[in-house]
Amino acid sequence: MEEHGILGVRPRKQSAARIRGRKWLKRREIWLVALGIALHAVYMLSIFDIYFKSPIVHGMDPVSPRYTPPAKRLVLLVADGLRADKFFEPDSDGNYRAPFLRSVIRGQGRWGVSHARPPTESRPGHVAIIAGFYEDPSAVTKGWKANPVEFDSVFNKSRHIFSYGSPDIVPIFCKALPHSTWKSYPHEFEDFATDASFLDEWSFDQFKSIVNRSKEDPKLKQLFHQDQNVIFLHLLGCDSNGHAHRPFSPIYLNNVKVVDRIAEGVYNLLENYFNDNQTAYIFTADHGMSDKGSHGDGHWSNTDTPLVVWGAGVKNPKPASNNNQNHGERFVDEHDMHDTPTPDDWGLSDIERVDVNQADIAPLMVSTLLGLPCPVNSVGSLPLDYIDFNKGNEVEAVLANAKQILNQFLRKSQMKQASSFRFKPYEPLAHYTSILDDIESLISKGDYENAMKLSQNLRRLGLDGLHYFQTYDWFMLMTVIVLGYFGWMLCLILHVLQSYTSLPGKILKKEEAVFTREHSSKVYLCGSFIMALIFIVLYLEYSPPLYHAYFAMTVFLWTNIFSEHRFLRAIWKYFLQTIESRHIIELSATCIASIIILELLVRSFTERIIYTWCFLIVGVVSSLFLYKSIPWKSGIPIFLWLACWFLSVFTLMPAEIPDNTVLVSISGLIIVAIGGFSRYLDKHTKDNKYWQYLVNRYSKPKLPFLFHLQALLVGLSSVLVYLSTSHRTEKRELLALHQVMNWSIAGLSMVLPLFSATDLLSRLTSIFLGFAPPFLLLSIGYEAVFYGALGLALFGWISFENALLYVNKPNKSLTSFEAENGNIILEEGDRCLQLSDMRIPVVFLVFFNIAFFGTGNFASIASFEISSVYRFITIFSPFLMAALLIFKLFIPFMLVICAFSAITKLVKVPRSGCYFLVILCSDVMTIHFFFLVKNTGSWMEIGNSISHFGIVSAQVVFVLLLFALTNVYTKDIQTRSTDRVSQKTM
Repeated sequence: MEEHGILGVRPRKQSAARIRGRKWLKRREIWLVALGIALHAVYMLSIFDIYFKSPIVHGMDPVSPRYTPPAKRLVLLVADGLRADKFFEPDSDGNYRAPFLRSVIRGQGRWGVSHARPPTESRPGHVAIIAGFYEDPSAVTKGWKANPVEFDSVFNKSRHIFSYGSPDIVPIFCKALPHSTWKSYPHEFEDFATDASFLDEWSFDQFKSIVNRSKEDPKLKQLFHQDQNVIFLHLLGCDSNGHAHRPFSPIYLNNVKVVDRIAEGVYNLLENYFNDNQTAYIFTADHGMSDKGSHGDGHWSNTDTPLVVWGAGVKNPKPASNNNQNHGERFVDEHDMHDTPTPDDWGLSDIERVDVNQADIAPLMVSTLLGLPCPVNSVGSLPLDYIDFNKGNEVEAVLANAKQILNQFLRKSQMKQASSFRFKPYEPLAHYTSILDDIESLISKGDYENAMKLSQNLRRLGLDGLHYFQTYDWFMLMTVIVLGYFGWMLCLILHVLQSYTSLPGKILKKEEAVFTREHSSKVYLCGSFIMALIFIVLYLEYSPPLYHAYFAMTVFLWTNIFSEHRFLRAIWKYFLQTIESRHIIELSATCIASIIILELLVRSFTERIIYTWCFLIVGVVSSLFLYKSIPWKSGIPIFLWLACWFLSVFTLMPAEIPDNTVLVSISGLIIVAIGGFSRYLDKHTKDNKYWQYLVNRYSKPKLPFLFHLQALLVGLSSVLVYLSTSHRTEKRELLALHQVMNWSIAGLSMVLPLFSATDLLSRLTSIFLGFAPPFLLLSIGYEAVFYGALGLALFGWISFENALLYVNKPNKSLTSFEAENGNIILEEGDRCLQLSDMRIPVVFLVFFNIAFFGTGNFASIASFEISSVYRFITIFSPFLMAALLIFKLFIPFMLVICAFSAITKLVKVPRSGCYFLVILCSDVMTIHFFFLVKNTGSWMEIGNSISHFGIVSAQVVFVLLLFALTNVYTKDIQTRSTDRVSQKTM
């Protein structure tokens, strides 16, 4: 019959008892895998409750400023994806790209750099600008089509909002507002194969049209002449051109000139229309653009954006003082400190520069210039150096800013006190009313200097108090999550010991009652009581549903562990009676070596060069190890050495992959050569004793010309890479013929490995050639060569295990037949796991992570190179583009897992048992990364720490999903060792 396990399918004849045992084990492992997925999904969300709770609360009263606003209307121009340096620096001819806005900086306004925070994406950046707070990272998981949570904004406070721009931004903030007039262009306009600056001109033309129309429409004219209006133009051109052509390209740099002309056009249009000098203007960007045309992380190229403010209520330019000349204004936020020198080539060192946090723009716009209440969730601090107020109004503006932040603090304090048995207030603001009274008293006396100091101190205390309540449950949650992870790891260890080792059989001979569970019901009853008690307390404290899930997971895991108390006692008793010093040394050495390697993998997330040293050392050590047993003439030691050293080169290369179409095309020839070398070994080493376990002389492909067809498809994909890229470089659209051929070749090539021979070497070679065309078509540079290097290194790993089989022919571990008599249920031909088998999951994790970091820093959001998909699609389609990028990311993983599956068949170990050991090792890394998550320090470190923890936590799902996908290709693999064991059994 055929038994379907969760990780594979193997046909075999079995006894009724074995069938029942396998079904029981299958159900248990399905339950364990489901529990693992749920646990990691829930615990992954815990960092947002611990470190990044949503800053949004409701129920606060708005604070209206007590002064007459200087502006009747506000214009906000946001150039999406505009880097500060590309905006301020001159071009190659020495001419500045934004002459109008530079004339504003020198003649009638103030300037600086606005510092964004990760994730440096369009929506969070706009939220910071218009709402004044930094959106919690958990909002990314809730989609980009609508606001994940309701919050107040500048647009909400305005009397009317006029907005034009991208369909991905404008509808998000304007669609639900009744007092809005807005329009966006179709998604089809966002074509990365064209110059996207026309999108900015479209937005300006739409606004210009409605202004001109208002001259003939009395109702529209009345609407325009209202006070407290906001005009918002979203200019997407720089972002689209940066993604498609990089920020150093002439197209992107020309787009900077386009947005400058639009800023000038809007200014002249409105000044001539209103002619009252009561319009305030703000020009900025939501985020920057990295050198490789992406954004998302905390690199300065993504966080530093230009800020130019002028018009009603704005100070005139001020000469730079000696203290900050050539150094800019000292920029300080609550998490980091930056000395941001003004580059000499910007030509602005003589003009005072005022840097701000991105969220500081909201109180500047709405509260100060328009005189409206600040958005109630804003945490921005008013930048006084921008506003042209007298001392009294400056104090009033800062006091209104402080009161708005204080109201958030009081609301959070009230909510936490109402839901806590033992409430601990924030002591520095216990007497906030007296501070407010002192400020009012100083203002009434005209002592504005001291009133300003107290107001700024109150604002600082309010921000500190907000942080205090956002981390109020930090210690409790950290304890629960850590206990949960340790409980999960113990469950995995117990499962592997009971199901895949010979230990239960040995214990069974000494203690017959090991597996009886008549007392486990008491343990479950006690666990249920504890869980119910915790739920009652959490319910009375109005805790979020996820808090219940955290506690439930942890209590459930430890209840299951304690239900195995008899088995645990039996193990302890067995070890005390039979353990020898050499066993202790072997166990300790294996654990220490595994932990050291896993800790190096943790370190490699920030230092890719570790992989270089790792493979340089492994190449030498493994070759010398085999040299003692296998002569050099076999070719295995020298091949392993060269393969490891070749792979070590790639982590020395830059994480930002430079474009090199010729190298991608040449990589196709390298891949075909590797496939030809493997085919040669398959044809000419069938009787070679050193390769006997890898080939099968009786295995034949279903298509006799399969190798030649696969080599042809690889060659065609190399040619299409060159043709498709040349068309885009020449600013021509992707030909429909090329597009159809690219999709067809990628799809056909992945099906062909199913028709290859079933011996290990032939099948893996076919898989390697089958995934090469789609990977080449999605490559832009040296990562195409990395694909070949990874394939060689994986073949080196297989060769090493094959050599170990040749060296250690007598295998004394339990076979499946002996294991069955010991109450251990294994697949036919498999043996029990040994301590030395721990090398397989550890080496797998090394290769799994090199697949991440071999061609860049995939732990960073900005590492996904969108130009990789342009050979398949150029029209902007975020979901399809994301799917293609993820598929490219998965291809190296699929090679690694195919090799891993082949090795488990080669050495006859249960693949399911190795899978659980992989998850165990991965969770050692997960716990480390859990403690490395940061909410202080530089925002690059904060963003990367979240990414690192998320990547490792998701490995339990990644690996399981890829096991299921690759099982289609690897389930039929046959090895000679398996055949021989089957013959002996018969």
